[in-house]
Parts: sequence; C-alpha cells; structure tokens
Amino acid sequence: MSNTVTRAIISTAACETTGLAKGDVAAISQRMFELIGDALKAGDTVKLTGFGTLQVRSRAERIGRNPRTGTQHKITSRQTVIFTPSAKLREALDNLTGR
Repeated sequence: MSNTVTRAIISTAACETTGLAKGDVAAISQRMFELIGDALKAGDTVKLTGFGTLQVRSRAERIGRNPRTGTQHKITSRQTVIFTPSAKLREALDNLTGR
C-alpha cells in the first residue's frame, strides 16, 4: 500500500533537516512552486537535476468512450504537463522493484 506525501509533510521534513523555521520553508516552497508553474505556463521546460523534467505537451483532439455506457464523445485538444524522471531517479526506482 502506498502513502501520499503532501506539501505539509515535505515542509516538516525540510524544517527538521535544515533547522529553518516552518514559515521560512513554507515561503520558499510556495515561491518555488509558483516559479515552476509560471515557467510551464510560458511553455518552458523545467529541469530538476537528479529528479526529472516537467514539460508542456499538446494533446490532440480524439474520440473517447464512456466505459459505463459505451457512448462515444469528443475530447477536445488540450495542453498537459508530462513528467520524465531523471536517469538517477529511474535507476533508484528500478533498484526498489528488483529489476
């Protein structure tokens, strides 16, 4: 069973690790997420060394199907964020699963 790691859990761990005040860590992390969001909205690629890359991609319009009723409907084109893990993270995850 997997656990969900929230922003609050990350902030608490960062406070304990760095010794910084909770308010300072919250302000830094809030600004960091804003900068990442702004970069993605501008169409830029965000590279987080040792973690991965976030990038905006276009999804084409396509036909979808309601699994409950089986009826078809049009799904409009849209922008979406794609995460690609770094080689370091991918390797660490592969070692966890015993590949």
